[in-house]
Amino acid sequence: MLRGEFQGETRMHDFYYDRKGDLCCEKVSLKKILKKTGTPAYIYSSRTISEHLAKIQKAFRSVRPLICYSVKANSNLAVLKTLVKNGAGLDIVSGGELFRARKVQCPGRKIVYAGVGKTDEEIREAIRARILLFNVESLPELERIHQIAKAMRKQVNVSLRVNPNVDPHTHAYITTGRAETKFGIDFDRARSIYLESKKLTHATLCGLHVHIGSQIETGEPFVEAFRKILEFVDDLELAGIKIKFLNLGGGLGVIYSDENPQTADEFAKKILPLFKKRKYQIIFEPGRFIVANAGVLAAKVLYVKETAVKKFLITDAGMNDLIRPAFYNAYHGIWPIRKQEHVARWVYDVVGPICESGDFFAKDRELPEMRSGDFLAVMTSGAYGFTMSSNYNSRRRACEVLVKGASFRVVRQRETYQDLVRGEKI
Repeated sequence: MLRGEFQGETRMHDFYYDRKGDLCCEKVSLKKILKKTGTPAYIYSSRTISEHLAKIQKAFRSVRPLICYSVKANSNLAVLKTLVKNGAGLDIVSGGELFRARKVQCPGRKIVYAGVGKTDEEIREAIRARILLFNVESLPELERIHQIAKAMRKQVNVSLRVNPNVDPHTHAYITTGRAETKFGIDFDRARSIYLESKKLTHATLCGLHVHIGSQIETGEPFVEAFRKILEFVDDLELAGIKIKFLNLGGGLGVIYSDENPQTADEFAKKILPLFKKRKYQIIFEPGRFIVANAGVLAAKVLYVKETAVKKFLITDAGMNDLIRPAFYNAYHGIWPIRKQEHVARWVYDVVGPICESGDFFAKDRELPEMRSGDFLAVMTSGAYGFTMSSNYNSRRRACEVLVKGASFRVVRQRETYQDLVRGEKI
């Protein structure tokens, strides 16, 4: 298999088989990494992360956007530092993500804060950090932020998240731009909030935020949403409301199986004409697009189990490590860590050790014959992998490894049993 080849795409990532048949990340074999770390292990490519950020930066360079990486996709400090060093800002949704942003020294002027449920203490911490913008989702939230800012004698910038009621044609759980979701404010309500905002002494409504969903494969939903947004902005400006920031969210899809998502360049060609001659600071919030294909979850085959109707590969990684297949019925490619040619192929269910029938990575998947002790990689696991992991069944969470060229380092240690009970009392 060619470097970075996956479902017809090339240079989409940096995982490939070398001449010996070993699966590699950049210039390091996974076999070498796992000899040191054991399994399960998340393995990330620094180059893929940097290149995917650069693709968006280059595609939209004509409007000089602020690219605020969505921390929830992968919040490892080494990943965040890689992106911040390459010019990215950060999109956060919690006090914990703000803490991470500050740990990697992301300037406050490059941090935007979204989420429907910010606590008072989280708001205070964000104000102290001098973040660029609060993305506000409701009138009560706006009033709370203003009240806190006034008590602190600080001035804050706010953008309202509007709900354009656009169907992004993606999974229901990651659709966020429909009228029935908990996210955003409808246009009529938003207009009245903007008009009333002149009364606010410590919060300046100077932005507009929209995010219609995730893993969106075509440009049409974005174009529809952004046209509605621009019409709304024009209406506001006629009423004397000046908008400085347009936060267009994220949502660009990636290849997990046979999808054919738009590239950053294709997306830009559809979107940029909408913003000609407009003088706004454009903000994007990509997450999955940058890190999904940059990571894999490596696991060991513990047992090969045969029943009357199935063959199972039982691995030492489970739904507690990667919940996407169980939660979204998501597809992830499965690659053996050692390429095997001229061997029998079998149809397997690839499953974990968790006490749930939903604990699987693949069902009815044709793979080269595998045996106990073999290793495999669950592909495209760099986004919403570790960040959604848990200690279910009192299992220790995986370690994380970052590869850069011919070197690698553990950027999160595997949890210990002592970690599992830390903070508990008998």
